This record gives sequence, structure tokens and C-alpha cells, in this order.
Amino acid sequence: MRREEARKHAQELVSQMTLEEKASQLKYDAPAIPRLGVPAYNWWNEALHGVARAGQATVFPQAIGLGATFDEELLKEIGDVIATEGRAKYNAYSKQGDRDIYKGLTFWSPNVNIFRDPRWGRGHETYGEDPYLTGRMGVNFVKGLQGEGPVMKAAACAKHFAVHSGPEELRHEFNAIASAKDMEETYLPAFETLVKEGEVEAVMGAYNRTNGEPCCGSETLIEETLRKKWGFEGHYVSDCGAIQDFHERHRITASPRESAAMALNAGCDVNCGNTYLHILSAYQDGLVTEEAITKAAVRLFTTRYVLGLFEETEYDNIPYEKVECREHLALSERAAAESFVLLKNDGILPLKKDGLHTIGVIGPNADSRLSLIGNYHGTATEYVTVLEGIRRYVGDDVRILYSVGAELFKDKTEALAHPYDRLSEAKIVAQHSDVVILCVGLDETLEGEEGDSNNSYASGDKLSLKLPDSQLALMEAVAETGKPVVLCLCAGSDIDLGYAAEHFNAVVQLWYPGAQGGKAVAKMLFGESAAFGKLPVTFYEALEELPEFTDYSMKGRTYRYMEGKAQYPFGYGLNYGKVVIKDAKLSDNGNSMNANSMNTNSSNLTNPENVQGDKQGDKIDESIDKITVTLENEGEFDAQEVVQVYVKYCNSSQSGLSEEKDDPTRLVIPNPQLCAFRRVLVKAKETVRTEIEISPKAFTLVDEEGNRFTPEGLCQLYVGFGQPDARTEELTGMKAVMLEKRLERMR
Repeated sequence: MRREEARKHAQELVSQMTLEEKASQLKYDAPAIPRLGVPAYNWWNEALHGVARAGQATVFPQAIGLGATFDEELLKEIGDVIATEGRAKYNAYSKQGDRDIYKGLTFWSPNVNIFRDPRWGRGHETYGEDPYLTGRMGVNFVKGLQGEGPVMKAAACAKHFAVHSGPEELRHEFNAIASAKDMEETYLPAFETLVKEGEVEAVMGAYNRTNGEPCCGSETLIEETLRKKWGFEGHYVSDCGAIQDFHERHRITASPRESAAMALNAGCDVNCGNTYLHILSAYQDGLVTEEAITKAAVRLFTTRYVLGLFEETEYDNIPYEKVECREHLALSERAAAESFVLLKNDGILPLKKDGLHTIGVIGPNADSRLSLIGNYHGTATEYVTVLEGIRRYVGDDVRILYSVGAELFKDKTEALAHPYDRLSEAKIVAQHSDVVILCVGLDETLEGEEGDSNNSYASGDKLSLKLPDSQLALMEAVAETGKPVVLCLCAGSDIDLGYAAEHFNAVVQLWYPGAQGGKAVAKMLFGESAAFGKLPVTFYEALEELPEFTDYSMKGRTYRYMEGKAQYPFGYGLNYGKVVIKDAKLSDNGNSMNANSMNTNSSNLTNPENVQGDKQGDKIDESIDKITVTLENEGEFDAQEVVQVYVKYCNSSQSGLSEEKDDPTRLVIPNPQLCAFRRVLVKAKETVRTEIEISPKAFTLVDEEGNRFTPEGLCQLYVGFGQPDARTEELTGMKAVMLEKRLERMR
């Protein structure tokens, strides 16, 4: 049902409700209204990487792993599969009269916050640290989840709006201070993309305050930015218990009634929590009007009508058998394969079964289900751990020896034993093996959301980039054996891999690869898979180079603003193939420029709705720039490479600038930033040509007041398989191709 028609139906239905009935529908667990034929509905459901918390479902890799795929189409497919399984489960549960939590069609996903600091425990719920990558992955997930038909397949929710990325222990009382420039450059773009391009149905507010206003009661964020500036037409939901925080933790209101009124008047339509139980009291005190209550109820019922919940739809017949079906499991395995990031390989990978007699599989994450799934997950009927995946792959041809080696963070396995009681076994296994697969890392008990992890001293955040002492001791013990080692890291964030890079033959970041992860790991280790991903976050050398965790200024953070050298840079990742760029050509407004000549062409800048001209009212062209890239795989293995394009404004062509404040170069983000990417399969010895579009927004700058504008002057574009930085060049042995583009104002 189209939105306008749905809104009319919603208005008609809500007009028949009493004030009490309307108010009752603003809770996340909205009760039935039998006299109007309205069934109960629970708005709270989760689908971060598969339908979560409602029993059986396909468990895909955690969101940070999906971000590492740099594969927009994959995210769209996964969103569609989640919606299919969500509908199948909703259909089955509804027939049972079960309308409990986690059984509706409004999924509070994706999380498009920016992973600005590696300490944040919830960072693995995001697509990484880059606003452009986050926006592209998020919008495709939304499109897949919601579908493109007249009836919405399932409703997505962009969260947590806005400026939210830790610390977890302070989130209920914290005030995130962000400049207007940082807001426009970093914290808001992904949300804007999901609203404008993805037409996301819901937005969830964050727990914290942003620049003094609680996010779930902020007129600046909800009314001025979301609804007026971006044209958001869906509904707004509070994070769970966030409105209660107004008076209990933020202490900006004196009572639950005032908190409920503040949130509702700002435009928060549904309360995850119980503070909206005070809406009627707030009405009686004159703090809210019936009009405000009605407006929120209409928005919520518009969503229910858009989802077709009051009529028969094409989705009503999706059978329960679609849940975790063979095709969906295959997609989960493919996603895992594309998410792995090969950080080091001295030639040991891929392994060859021929000549291998014994493989040692060692480590606390070798046979761990928890290391597969991250948080906000469903329940799989089969979990294939790394140990199980390797065992199945080699069959009876190769002997597998196994040792846990060390616990995840405890210093012993057996309570009565001496500390590090499994180190000897790990050494024995390594000594008797031809090659060791060492599986270390974290899981959701060590990094996650406040209250969900056992890491209570940091509320789910990390205090260090290093692995727990138990695992450091294990790494040293295995290294001392002198055997070839492939280190596999299951973690959702930056981990210090300095020791591993120095002592082991190969290092692979697995993230939390989903329930089918072990199958994909085995195929990757033996070269059956041609897929690898890229880092969606920076791996730093040390926390000391970062600002305070509570500092929300972007200075010194992420690859765009950092000053030092990364241990492993954003966008980096190796491959088994050897793909090189043979040619790159920029075409703009019908003009072309070859990479080899490095000529500069004059062209006009295109601009979407949200990009403004300068204060003199310059017009902005609306053409699209394209880069045609020719790739050749000179290696012996097929490869899926990710072509990445980075941009940086270099200098102004305006002469006679009277003051430094008039020079736009002072507004430039310090390092080149990602502006386009494409995942491309290049088979061994094959040459492939691909075309990549550059968003007009890529060539704009943001001033201190948060205004986006078009500068005049020269831009440099870098085309490669990672950043155009010295560290990436050092690790890959390849230099990005540089193109130039001159920006001109239209008079």
C-alpha cells in the first residue's frame, strides 16, 4: 500500500479511537483494540545480521564483517533474505496468536553509527568507521529488507540517531559534543543517505545527549533535521529506557510525565520502555495535546498499513520452510567468505592437502560457537566452527589434532590446575603438526553492549587493543615451537596484531563470521574461495595515539583524520590473486582523461539536493562523473578485488584571496577519503574493465557552520585497492593511480 493511501487509512482508524486508546498505541508493546479489529503489536524486533532473538533463523556474519565485504549487492540480498524469514516467522507466529516481542515486522536495524574509536564494545554492530561506506552498505540493507513493491516487506530502522559510539558505561548520562562540521562530515551522512535514498521506515534515537539535547527528545535532530531538512516520513522510536534517562540520568526533567511530554512533543512516536505510560497524566497537566498524541498514533498506524498488516498481501503465503533454507545458508557462507581480510601471507596460503599429514588446530576460538555469532543474533540449527569446518574439509585425508590452548580470558581451564594448564598441550599439538591454525580473539562476552557482556569493568568496551594475557601466552608458546602458523582472529574490532605479524606466517581477520563461518574458513585456507574483504576500520599501533574516548571531535580519529601510521590501514586487505590496474580514465561532462597522462580537465561539479552552492548563489551542475578501470590478474588464482576511489581537494584556483578564512583548503579533511568502490571478480590471467560512478557530494567541502558547498580548484582522485597512503603501499607493494579534476563554479 502506498504511503499516502496508508496514511489516509491510518487517519481514519485513529479518528475512531478514544484518547486512552491512542495513547496506548505509543508503547512498543501496543495492546489490542478489539472493538476496532486492531490486534496487539510489539514494535521491538531485531535483524542486525539475521532475524534475532526469536528462535531459528539464518545467522549471517556480524555487521562489521558485512562492512568488510564492500559489497553493496550482497547487503541487499541479505536484507531481502532477512525480510523473507521475518515474514515466514511472522506468518507462523500470528496463526498461533503469538504477538510477543521479537515476532513483529519492524526490525530495529541497521546500526549506522560511526565506529570512531576501537574501544567501543558495540562497534562490531556497525559497518565501520567511514561515513560513505556505512551509508552505501546501510542503504542497500534497507532496500533489501523493505523491498520495492507497493507493500513493504519489512520495516528497517536506522539507529542510533545521533552521535553515538561510546563509552557504554556513560551512555545514559553522556553529552556528546560535536561541532557542526563534524556532524555534517561524519556523524549524519549515513543517516541522511538511509532517509533520502533508502526511505528507511524508522529511525531510533540514541541514549546520549547530543550538544545538550537528549536524542530521543531533540527537536533539533528529530523535527528540524530528520523531518524538515531531510523529509523523513516514517516513525521515530526511542532506544530502550532512553526516555526514562531524561529524569533519572540526564536530569533535564523532573518527572516521568515531563520526560514523556518532552519526547512526544519533539516527535518521538513510540517508546521502548514504560515512560509513555505517563502520557495521559502529562495530557491532564497540559504538557501535551491530544493533537500530538494523535499525530504519533497516525504515524505508527501508517507503518502498519504500509506493511499490509490489515489486508491480505503477497507475503502472507511465505512458508515457514523458508527459514534457514539451503539457499539462505549458502548466502551466509558466501558473506563470510567475502568478509575475511587477509592481513599477512608469506606464501603459506592457500594450503595444499597434498603433502599435509597433520594439522594442529589450537585456540579458544577454534571450536567456539560464540566466536561465530557476535551479538543480536538468532539461533542456528547448525554451527560450523573453524575446527569443524577444517575437519569436514580434509576428511580422512589429513589428521587433525586439537587443543584449546588457553581460555578466552581466564588463566586456567581446570579449576584445580596451575595457571596456563593447557599451554603444554598446545605445544605438543604444534610440535606434532605440519601446520598450525591458531584461533584467538574475542566474542560477545568481551566486547558488546552494556549489560550483554561479561566484561563488566568496561560495560562491554575494551580497555586495551591487546588480547587477554591468557591468549598472549598461548601465542608465544606456539611461536616458540617454530612450526608454520596461520593465525585466525575472531573479533569485531581493532586488535593489536604486532606480535602475530612478526612471528606467524599468515594472519587472517575473520570477524564474527556467522553460523556457517567454519565452512568458509576451510575453503579460504585451502584456496577454494576467491573472496576476501577489506578492513572497514583502522588497526592502530596503540591507543595512546588516540584522543580521549569521550572526546567526540574527529581530530586524530579514523583514517580520514589520523596523523600517525596505522598497523593495518582502513581499506587494506590482500588476496591470493595478483590484480593490477592497467588503466584508469575519468570521464566528466563528456570529457575524458587517461591516468597515464595525468592531464587536468575542466568540469563542473554535480550536486544532490542536500549539497548547496556558495553564498553568492552559484548554480551547480548535475552530471555524474565516472571512472573506467581496467584490471588484470597476473596471478595463478582467481580474485575478488575491491577497487576503491579516494578523493582530496588540493588547492583553490581563486586568486587574490583576501583572508585565510576565504581559502577553502583550510576546510579539507586531512587525508583522502573514500568516495566510491566496487567489488570485481577477476579470474586468473583475465583482464576486466569496470566502471565506477563518483557521487557529486564527493567534491564538496563543509565549513565550520556545517554548510556543504562546492569549492573552486583542483581535486585529486586516487584509484587502487586501498588508501593512497604510505603504509598501504608498503604492505601491498602497489601505488594508487592518481587522476586530477578541476572544479569550476557555474555562473
